[in-house]
Amino acid sequence: MTTATETAPSKITEATEATEEVPLISVSEGAQAQVERLKQQQNLGADYGLRVSVKGGGCSGLSYGLDFDNEERTGDQIFEHRGVKLFVDMKSFLYLAGTRLDFSDGLNGKGFNFVNPNAERTCGCGESFSV
Repeated sequence: MTTATETAPSKITEATEATEEVPLISVSEGAQAQVERLKQQQNLGADYGLRVSVKGGGCSGLSYGLDFDNEERTGDQIFEHRGVKLFVDMKSFLYLAGTRLDFSDGLNGKGFNFVNPNAERTCGCGESFSV
């Protein structure tokens, strides 16, 4: 397997606890566990990963998209962290580089959330942002 660097982000990069390499988009332990639960509930095979995207809309101007997918599209950047494969189109990647996908099931809300260092402003619900 080829390890991706910032000069060749179209290759899969895998980061583990044993190495200090940080993927360009990372997944928290909670998000990884929830992705695995959802894949089992929906009877999705090991070849499925998450398609992460950014679209226009939301109260702050841009909103996040998150869906299961198992097919690479032309121009996709593909990453793998904690065993979760992530498909990201190039336009979305420009907004998501350095982002961590997290999952919360606490009293303040349940669901996936994005910790995005590129966001200058986010809305109260955390589903949209601006740069």
